[in-house]
Amino acid sequence: MSLPVLIVGGGLAGLTAAHLLHRAGNDVLLLEARERLGGRILSADAAGQVSEDGFDLGPSWFWPDMQPAMGNLIAQLGLSAFPQHDEGDVLVERNTQAAPQRYPGMRQMPRSMRLAGGTGAVVAALASTLPQDTLRTGARVTHLALEGTDVEVTFSAGNGSPGKVKARHVLMAVPPRLLQASVTFRPALDAATSRRWRTAPTWMAPHAKFVAIYDRAFWRAGGLSGMAQSMVGPLADIHDATTATGKAALFGFLGVPAARRTAVGREAIIAASVQQLARLFGPEAGVPRATLLKDWAFDPLTATPDDQAPGGHPMPATEPWVTGEWQGRIWMAGSEASHTEPGYLAGAVEAGGRTARDVIDRLAGARAGQRASVGAAADTGGMEP
Repeated sequence: MSLPVLIVGGGLAGLTAAHLLHRAGNDVLLLEARERLGGRILSADAAGQVSEDGFDLGPSWFWPDMQPAMGNLIAQLGLSAFPQHDEGDVLVERNTQAAPQRYPGMRQMPRSMRLAGGTGAVVAALASTLPQDTLRTGARVTHLALEGTDVEVTFSAGNGSPGKVKARHVLMAVPPRLLQASVTFRPALDAATSRRWRTAPTWMAPHAKFVAIYDRAFWRAGGLSGMAQSMVGPLADIHDATTATGKAALFGFLGVPAARRTAVGREAIIAASVQQLARLFGPEAGVPRATLLKDWAFDPLTATPDDQAPGGHPMPATEPWVTGEWQGRIWMAGSEASHTEPGYLAGAVEAGGRTARDVIDRLAGARAGQRASVGAAADTGGMEP
């Protein structure tokens, strides 16, 4: 017995696809390697644990006016959004010999929007639309094999024991490069498909994000937006990360390459980041209540060694991600495969939604063909003409 659809990856793309397939009346099973859903979406509390009112260690922003599909999904799920705080002056740090320069801020248009509760709110909302037995975490896919009209998927369960499931269609909502490096295929992928997956940059993979949490957003009282640009580092790009409920924080992207981050070490990076915030925003910034650091380049369920060097942003492309014997059997549904906005939250919604609709159409066509075949057999007394 096989499933109509199996989804590999429980991030925004995989959950969007599962939501649409289930709503269309199709049985679906989603396998997620992590012990949590969300993938590169991670909204955490001050202790680094997944939270319903967390700080985003992955993507934070979306632009509903430019990304209507994302805006519509947020509205359909009944989620609340608020604008990124950008009121106040901006700081620029050019070198260590001079004080940071302060410039009047300008409101960005269109405004960057964030979700109340953190981006993880959309993950929780989508998961809540699905039967619990359709979602399986701690299940890392290791092998795919063609078995007649089915795809046999082998995965490692939470206790390390192997599991197997067969499906007619498999949606791969994971980075292509990670898929190429960590999953074996029988028959092997053709050279063109393997090369395309291996050379596709993985969104978020080279980056690290640092968050400093405070008792109050003191920079706002001083007329600062929380935005800063630095040519000194270690943080290159800094913003206000205060939540919708008023939990105060600043966040920054590390401007230090992944190899250098390894050499320096986690604790030294945290200490240097706090010192930098104190240089920019004053002594109060030097005593955060808590700090968070997520280095995506060393997350084995996001990045491969090839991702540790910046490889540029994924670019839209409409040529097939799968060719050869696997075409029409597996479908690339992650953000990198988006036809419009790869590497964004909206890209995950577009890719997961488009792929789900393609598979829904195929399943509906197959069912119509079966009904027609049964009807024809009945008309001839069960015998072929």
